[in-house]
Amino acid sequence: MLDIDTITKTFAGAPAVREATFTVQRGELVCLLGPSGCGKSTLLRVISGLTDADSGQIRIEGADVTAMQANRRPTAMVFQSHALWSHMTVAQNVGFGLRVRGMPRAQIAAKIADVLDLVGLSSFGKRLPAELSGGQAQRVALARCLVVEPKILLMDEPFSALDAHLRKALREELKALQRRSGLTTIFVTHDQEEAMELADRIVVMQAGRVEQFGPPGRLYRQPQTLAVAQFIGVMNTCTTAIQDGMARWYGVDVRAAMPPGEAVVLCRPEDLYLDPNGAAATVTRVIDLGPVTKVNLITPEGDLLTWTCARDLAPVQGALVRLMARHLHVFRGGNLVGRIEQPDLVFQEGAMT
Repeated sequence: MLDIDTITKTFAGAPAVREATFTVQRGELVCLLGPSGCGKSTLLRVISGLTDADSGQIRIEGADVTAMQANRRPTAMVFQSHALWSHMTVAQNVGFGLRVRGMPRAQIAAKIADVLDLVGLSSFGKRLPAELSGGQAQRVALARCLVVEPKILLMDEPFSALDAHLRKALREELKALQRRSGLTTIFVTHDQEEAMELADRIVVMQAGRVEQFGPPGRLYRQPQTLAVAQFIGVMNTCTTAIQDGMARWYGVDVRAAMPPGEAVVLCRPEDLYLDPNGAAATVTRVIDLGPVTKVNLITPEGDLLTWTCARDLAPVQGALVRLMARHLHVFRGGNLVGRIEQPDLVFQEGAMT
């Protein structure tokens, strides 16, 4: 459906997007995810035609649309601000694009009724935007895009101004609607949970570059760069040196079959578990999150750790525990160079007191 081929965009000599390349399949919901300023909104505007690319190519269903004006592209965009016309009713706002296209009045009315029913606002057609809640206004903005039947729906952080409970409800509504309609959708967000919950696949961006593109679970379990590993979820980070096929992980010897040199070793909080031969750490805080417990710790060397465990395993504040990891990710130069699984963890007798 959509091919992004080495798209580059600079502003005043500063690169905002650097050779972004990925392909979106028909009916997919793809999230552009990354910190503020990483280039995700700029890339979305380039896809829409609102911003011109400096180089690269955009193809929709095989057709090159790179030089095509925004109003001629088969796309529609929902912005962070719903931008409804205050003097128009909900129905008039939704039908505006159809009126511009010169569609017959009866056909416009039928399409407005269908799309308002689709977004759950069938009885709101005569209301003004000032009479709507934030969530209702954003649904009207979505309906205004859906009614023109775009091939690709573009959404630029549409829920970021709403409260957390409403954001979650609208995410679920959007995903259900997108699955029913089969509409190819590109969704920009800086919220990891939002991307993980919504997306079929995620484009992780950092400093204008596409760091990794894949399903949410794969990005979480198999990050290919340090930027992805540290942005998606929480990671415990240990800087160490690899010598003679061994590395030191919080005072524990780890077998690392890779070339010698400096490395960064990361592990997820849920991959830690109690082990009498593990790394020593003191509990500084215990946080009951309901289904699980988050435990903050500090090692004798001053390294901070986070451990996520079942409530019945949680220690008390001030306790000394020993922890081991089921999986370790090893990075060098910002890129993944290997993984260490539990059978490769080695303990030297007497190494810990």
